[in-house]
Amino acid sequence: MTEEEKMLAGKLYDPSDPKLQERLHYAHRLSQEYNMTFDDESEKREEILKKLIPNHGEGTYLQEPIFFDYGSYTHLGKHFYANANFTVLDCGDVTIGDSVWFGPNVTLVTPMHPLRYQERNLQPHADGSLFDIEYDKPIKIGDNCWFGSNVTVIGGVTIGNGCVIGAGSVVTRDIPDNSLAVGNPCRVVREITEEDSIKYKSEIH
Repeated sequence: MTEEEKMLAGKLYDPSDPKLQERLHYAHRLSQEYNMTFDDESEKREEILKKLIPNHGEGTYLQEPIFFDYGSYTHLGKHFYANANFTVLDCGDVTIGDSVWFGPNVTLVTPMHPLRYQERNLQPHADGSLFDIEYDKPIKIGDNCWFGSNVTVIGGVTIGNGCVIGAGSVVTRDIPDNSLAVGNPCRVVREITEEDSIKYKSEIH
């Protein structure tokens, strides 16, 4: 297996692999290019996104700044919106459904590192250069979700359709469909139902 194949299969791999490093540096440059554009430069932004995140649906809007490790392993559905400081460490697959909205400072992280420092610290290649080993777990987010600001999702998590994740949450476990979930670690508070409709909130009408 190549290092890329190991990475996407959730196996231990060497992130200093030349092919991975080439794509990593390319994605970092494209992220920076995007961050230097303005809101009204939609065509320019779309051209950058085609290179950075080839698998993105129509209506994608990312408020700068953004940061992607690879971009090519992220899959965005239609009408995806992310506010400022959207960070994606997509060493593993990141799949996001349609009509998902993120508040500012949302972070999705797939990389995993050994707990023991003896295995986590840098090790020498035969040529004397240093590398570390890591592995990755995918993230999957369903359709019609809304994340408040400062949410972090850890690798290996699946979030169902129609979920709301409260501001400041750290999601370390799966969240079922139509759940309101908050906290660190993030826990389900209750199901979102018809009773939550804004038509019943007379104070805002």
